[in-house]
Amino acid sequence: MLVIGLVLGILAPSLAQAMVPMIFPMIVLLLFLSTLRVDVGRAFPDRRALPGYLGIMVLLQIGLPVLMIALLWGIGAMGSILGVGAVLVLAAAPMTGSPGLTILAGGDPAPALRQLVLGTALLPLTVIAVFWLLPVFGSPLVVAEAAARLLAVIALAGGAGMILRRWLRGLSGQTAVDGGITLAMALVVIALMSAVGPALLSFDSDMWVTLAVACGLNFGTQIGAFFLLRRGAWGQVAPALAIIAGNRNVALFLGALPPETGTALLLYIGCYQVPMYLTPLIMGPPIRRV
Repeated sequence: MLVIGLVLGILAPSLAQAMVPMIFPMIVLLLFLSTLRVDVGRAFPDRRALPGYLGIMVLLQIGLPVLMIALLWGIGAMGSILGVGAVLVLAAAPMTGSPGLTILAGGDPAPALRQLVLGTALLPLTVIAVFWLLPVFGSPLVVAEAAARLLAVIALAGGAGMILRRWLRGLSGQTAVDGGITLAMALVVIALMSAVGPALLSFDSDMWVTLAVACGLNFGTQIGAFFLLRRGAWGQVAPALAIIAGNRNVALFLGALPPETGTALLLYIGCYQVPMYLTPLIMGPPIRRV
């Protein structure tokens, strides 16, 4: 169904464009359904493992985007939409489907799930430094408002999911939620392809540059993280951490960004879906060899 959504979004640009206003509400719905499906309390890292997972989260969601900002300032590309997109990708929490991608690639999904829960819960705090340094936000008040919107969305959607989970009983309930997640993801993908379809059908060279940047950032981050972690104390969880390093829930920022910036980023976010779907094919072989 997800692949059908991807293809439909490209081949039916008018449908995809009509669904653009649904992107952020559907992302919020996905967050709610994911929290409803997962026992957050059990998925949260235990006391002994928590410092390590916090360190990984700080490195991924603060360290990498700040490093990218410094690099972009150095080459004079901080004002480009590709630069803003790259920073926001690195600042985002792991995508909700990262445990599933880890399974498909042959890794243990548990570390990905723990990092997903922790990274999403603390995202309103980790983004403050990144938003502060991004020129698209401007004043500190705008930064605070954007972080507050993220906090409200995560608290309401996640809190509602945790509260309603007590009424989710048995395999039938979980299966229904899984079906809802798949359907919501397919609808989101259709809308996210709203800028990709017209660019692809018109042979726009900017689309190919954007796709190359998105793939390079996604796979470069995954491969770099995997080979750095695989021989140390984190070797057992290297596959999961590599996959979450590259696959982030950047679409969640669409509700916090200035509207004109969010619209300009749709092509980048749409192209970013491609390496996400290719992750099991690209990362599976090295992960299984290890």
